[in-house]
Amino acid sequence: MSESKLKDQPLDFAVEIIALVKDLKSKRESIISNQIGRSGTSIGANIREAQYAHGKADFIAKLQIALKEANETGYWIELLFRTGYIDESRFKKLDSACANIRVMLIASINTAKQSMRAD
Repeated sequence: MSESKLKDQPLDFAVEIIALVKDLKSKRESIISNQIGRSGTSIGANIREAQYAHGKADFIAKLQIALKEANETGYWIELLFRTGYIDESRFKKLDSACANIRVMLIASINTAKQSMRAD
């Protein structure tokens, strides 16, 4: 997987999350919108932080934080769908993007861990 994908997809996803938050706020929904706004935008921020990690262990830790944030974001996306705040089409698009990011993060974490063992 390319490093560019791991940087670009979470950034694109964060843009979608910000648009979602704007829509939710226009519907006067603030509880979930605040939560998903934080978790959904922090995925890419943690990936960017990992670029300047202090060694492989720190790199892995930052990616694991990003993975936790992606997992939390997936929860909020599902909750928004189940409560009728987003339609099925938007749910599927956001859920798929979030799942793809999780897959990339898991692969990157596993590769980094294997690299650590080889050292």
